[in-house]
Amino acid sequence: MEDSVTSLPSRRSGGRLARRQMRSMPLPEDRRPVYAGMKGGSYQPLDAAAVVAVEQTIYQILDELGLSQAPPSGVEYMRSAGAIYSDDGRVRFPRAVIDKTLEMAASELVLHAQDPKFDLNLLGQNVHFGTAGAAVHMVDVAANNYRESTLQDIYDAARIVQQMDNIHFFQRPMVARDIIDPAEMDLNTVYAALKGTTKHLGTSFTEAEFMPDIIAMLHDIAGGEAAWRARPFVSNSNCFVVPPLRFATESCLVMEVAVNAGMPVLLLSAGQAGATAPASIAGAVAQAVAEVLAGLVYVNAMSPGHPCVAGAWPFVSDLRTGAMSGGSGEQALLTAACAQMLNHFGLPSGSAAGMADAKMPDAQSGYEKGISNVMAGLAGLNMVYESAGMHASLMGFCHESLIIDNDMLGQAMRCVRGIEVTPETLDLSVLQDVCLDGPGHYLGHNHTISLMQTEYVYPSLSDRSSPKEWEENGKPNLVEQATARKEQILASPPPSHISDQLDSTLREKYPVHLGEKQ
Repeated sequence: MEDSVTSLPSRRSGGRLARRQMRSMPLPEDRRPVYAGMKGGSYQPLDAAAVVAVEQTIYQILDELGLSQAPPSGVEYMRSAGAIYSDDGRVRFPRAVIDKTLEMAASELVLHAQDPKFDLNLLGQNVHFGTAGAAVHMVDVAANNYRESTLQDIYDAARIVQQMDNIHFFQRPMVARDIIDPAEMDLNTVYAALKGTTKHLGTSFTEAEFMPDIIAMLHDIAGGEAAWRARPFVSNSNCFVVPPLRFATESCLVMEVAVNAGMPVLLLSAGQAGATAPASIAGAVAQAVAEVLAGLVYVNAMSPGHPCVAGAWPFVSDLRTGAMSGGSGEQALLTAACAQMLNHFGLPSGSAAGMADAKMPDAQSGYEKGISNVMAGLAGLNMVYESAGMHASLMGFCHESLIIDNDMLGQAMRCVRGIEVTPETLDLSVLQDVCLDGPGHYLGHNHTISLMQTEYVYPSLSDRSSPKEWEENGKPNLVEQATARKEQILASPPPSHISDQLDSTLREKYPVHLGEKQ
């Protein structure tokens, strides 16, 4: 007994050292415990009967009610696909039209990135987390305050996302309030994002007339129009409808330009339950999916099989005040149910999660983001937008939260991955080694060492120390640690994937403002 006691510290020390060494070594991409595109779908909030009922309602909405206010060009496209344009100005979609569109629509989709290693494969229920939104404020954690967002903030956010393993794409999360001209704002938003990250970029455009210069700039960055069309690394986030059941004329014209330019499109329906969508969660899901299917008919009538992400994206109202409640449990259910229905129709799917009502990166922010992101991932949503950095129900964005949320998303992806049950994970000889022939614990065992990096996710920032160690380390504060990491990233050499020569050419051709002295 005395011998076993004296030998135990040596075993524990060796195991601890080995674990530290293993954690410090980067893993090959194919052995990481979590990665972009892990398969979800284990959580289904709607049972089989509910799916059938919601599906039937979707078809009824499209056939009996239809959508109004389509631009004349859109009416002609949809009529060519078999939709019916009635005297009341509404476009109606018989079930046969929807089913035909579903047959020709792209069911598998790759969203390209400037760097191919960040390409996103939207196959089946593969899950990817990223940013999005149109926040008009930045969270200033040091001052516990909000300020207007700027072009530099967009660039800095892109640079931070480039370093975050669990944030897989960058969709413009805020508005450059310091660029007054809307055409220049659209162009500079794309430029700043592409300059800051090589991951796939999503953005929106204010008007169709603003797009030719931006598309020309994308050709320049890609190395020509053919190279762009082969690997379009920017997608258009397009609110083509104004719920309930109305097309948004200007956005539809933007969508037409994007499709003709070979740009992938996120067909985004963003009703608000209880306001511009039914108050019932089931009804809000049915309306949102119906609106997205109408957009799918529109796009596929223009270009069969065009890359589209079906963005059923309903929000929640706090019915006491009418204000949006992005961090609610109802929002988490809405997003998961939309994912399930879009998977049911076999479509690449996108919706929103992580839209905390919390104004600062605090405990409320953590539980609101964690719940909705985990549920979206488990439901098998291909593109989880707004999952990181967002606050105040999309009104505020926070650089520090990108870094904190990266840890949270790593844990969410571990939940998505689930539990592998194999002969190796249930190897009885391991128990025999420990319980019958060994020290009575698994620390330092070869089986433990072999799994510690591939089975477990270790946060980059979150603190797992004991209270004693925490005190010895100076009582580190999560937000302060995130701020330090942010400053470290932004003080490092800037990205160089857009060469100085190309950058100079772009600045000569287009009204680029990033880096100008104010």
